[in-house]
Amino acid sequence: MRPNVRCLNIKDRCLGGRVDRGEAEAEVTQMIRVPDGRRVAVECWGDPKGFPVFLLHGTPGSRIGPVPRAPLLYQLGIWLISYDRPGYGGSDRQKGRAVADAALDVLDIADQLEVAEFGVVGRSGGGPHALACAALLDAQRLRSVSVLVGLAPHDAQGLDWFDGMTPSNVSDYDSASTQDDDEVITDLTQRAKEIRENPETLLYALEGEMSEPDKRIATDAGIRRRLLETYREALKHGAGGWIDDVFAFRNPWGFSLGKIKVPVRLWHGGRDVFSPPEHSRWMARQIPNATIEIEAEAAHFGAMEVLPRVLARLRADALPGPGAGSEGRGVEGAQYQSALA
Repeated sequence: MRPNVRCLNIKDRCLGGRVDRGEAEAEVTQMIRVPDGRRVAVECWGDPKGFPVFLLHGTPGSRIGPVPRAPLLYQLGIWLISYDRPGYGGSDRQKGRAVADAALDVLDIADQLEVAEFGVVGRSGGGPHALACAALLDAQRLRSVSVLVGLAPHDAQGLDWFDGMTPSNVSDYDSASTQDDDEVITDLTQRAKEIRENPETLLYALEGEMSEPDKRIATDAGIRRRLLETYREALKHGAGGWIDDVFAFRNPWGFSLGKIKVPVRLWHGGRDVFSPPEHSRWMARQIPNATIEIEAEAAHFGAMEVLPRVLARLRADALPGPGAGSEGRGVEGAQYQSALA
């Protein structure tokens, strides 16, 4: 166990390192202090006695992004743990961080919550950070990993990194890769200010580039409300986390995909224009024994709909044997959307 990790519980109660939430829907935030002195905001959802899974949020994003409702998490036997990456929401910034640094934060949180074994799922910008966990954490503790609509490393040989990507994402990542730091910082700082004042501005901008499957999901009132809350929380203290994510993605990640030994499942929507599906196809060829699913008529936001099924698979991968976990446990297709909080 890593030393000097403290839990500062700011809402509800922490019992033996675990949060007693019962059947409550309201999120419970804990502030965990990691060894370098930073505070990390952590959220716990679902069954405290279930299989623990870390959900790593997108870019920009926060710990309060759309998740399955508590009754479904209990049905799946999942204790879902989400946290704000440094610089987002309630977490202190870590300027100059690399993608690899996420693995230590996940380990510190797991230690504080007294979690011995767990899974990790990364959604969109959380995907590279989930792969950092797969590459760098002990397979005796990290049992399984899933990456939904993830990005490949910037230096992926044989991959046209920008092919099929929206102009806004191309602009952000191209500026970061050419080391035009001031341009990236100025642009994202201004956009974060506008989003704090009116989070709808981000969705309006994204909707202009969305494929039809994403537009369908984004018009759902419940999901839209949750997305707006997520963006507001993510950027409430500024653009630091967003800026650091963009630079981290376009700089060396700090690990090799070929060294991953933990089981990894990749999922991608075939009509994704924010992180094109060819990124997952490329990673599937690099990660030993990775499995990949491309859902032809899904897109980027489809990662929210498929999450319950992914969580069931993570649990089944980690706890093999009869009845260890079913893929969805009766929650299929369109029901996923209504199952999200």
